[in-house]
Amino acid sequence: MTKEIISESTILLNATATGRDEAIRTAGQLLVEGGYVTEKYIELMLQREELVSTYMGNNLAIPHGTNDAESEIITSGISVVQLPDGVDFGDGELAYLVIGIAGKDGSHLDILGQIAIACMEPEVIEQLRTVKNKKSVIEKLGISL
Repeated sequence: MTKEIISESTILLNATATGRDEAIRTAGQLLVEGGYVTEKYIELMLQREELVSTYMGNNLAIPHGTNDAESEIITSGISVVQLPDGVDFGDGELAYLVIGIAGKDGSHLDILGQIAIACMEPEVIEQLRTVKNKKSVIEKLGISL
């Protein structure tokens, strides 16, 4: 049986973060605890953010590791941190959803594309910002490999 790319254990609802880095660490820790990545992957997510912002617009950030992070990925997975009050990702850009991704064997582009399609409408982000159960997050995102 293959491991699901997302599970209720990799979703944190109604979270708060003091800043961008804390939100990224939280998303990364969920990936670690879910068995998707090693602890080192979190640091590589933060390094990526220093190179280029993973804020995508539409109140969504999708942090992921640097190009050389593949060895720290055990299997592909995503985490979701819901921040109803938002967190500043720089220049006043608020992220209400921080979706951490780890794509094994080049699957990160497929995962990014699916997230982008699922989250392109502002009303979807608003629904995900306020949803009260994890199963609804999984259903709304509809991510699969």
